[in-house]
Amino acid sequence: MPAVAPLDVVVVMDPIESIKPAKDSSFAMLLEAQRRGHRLHYVRPGGLSVSGARAVATVAPLGVRDQAKEYFELGAWSRLEFGPGQVVLMRKDPPVDADYLHDTQILGMARLQGALVVNDPQGLRDFNEKLAALLFPQCCPPTLVSRDATALKAFVGEHGEAVLKPLDGMGGRSIFRARAGEANLNVILETLTQGGAHLAMAQRYLPEIVAGDKRILLVDGEPVDYCLARIPQGDEFRGNLAAGGRGEGRPLTERDRWIVAQVGPEMRRRGMLFVGLDVIGDYLTEVNVTSPTCIRELDAQFGLDIAGTLFERIEAKLAS
Repeated sequence: MPAVAPLDVVVVMDPIESIKPAKDSSFAMLLEAQRRGHRLHYVRPGGLSVSGARAVATVAPLGVRDQAKEYFELGAWSRLEFGPGQVVLMRKDPPVDADYLHDTQILGMARLQGALVVNDPQGLRDFNEKLAALLFPQCCPPTLVSRDATALKAFVGEHGEAVLKPLDGMGGRSIFRARAGEANLNVILETLTQGGAHLAMAQRYLPEIVAGDKRILLVDGEPVDYCLARIPQGDEFRGNLAAGGRGEGRPLTERDRWIVAQVGPEMRRRGMLFVGLDVIGDYLTEVNVTSPTCIRELDAQFGLDIAGTLFERIEAKLAS
């Protein structure tokens, strides 16, 4: 039984017909909300708006089934005004572009109208997933963020080998591993910075990536006891599942828990109820706040109910 009266759970996500139910963390959240007796509402892509100075959305009632095909059913579209008794799951994937930021501003209005937005819209704007890790420098490998290709090239030369990436990517896209002196380094930096127009990040290459890029999930600042190590396959250096990495569940190490102790309290303070930390070896590399994944893989490997834990926290916040 739910800890509070049935809630209206409003989900903002990428088109539901395009997801993979067996791997999708947003889908896990929807299954759990439905199991608890809450009402599900699916926001039509692009369906957030402001009418009469009130945040509203075009929604359809949603039903979900835990199966590979015919896994959802939508009712008729209608207009919903945000207010108390609602939980908004903001689960749209990056890029965090102008449209995404405008949606967070509308959801900020929804929050002022009484809805609980997960994650907090202000935090979604504040925490670039690459830069946010640098708020905890004691946890991070040597890093440089710059538009200056000369400075980035010097960083690679200083460390011998580095990973270079844009600040707005996801799923391993546009990530390069570069060695000092290699012939393609100049063109990689020109491409990433668009000739000095955009910021790029350089991090010292961590050879521990061969053992996996670990995803640690935080629920209201507290860690799930197991992480998913995403292990590169074949000649690929990226561990991202979207880049072909193999997911292997592992218990958290002492160092993992130390990193969580540095990051978790700030995530809780900022209303970031569901966060994914990326850790390679002993180092934090990213703080994922937009649409962290790996719920379904960890649940399946260890018999967990991560979405259940999340909704317990959500319900407790609304009850208080």
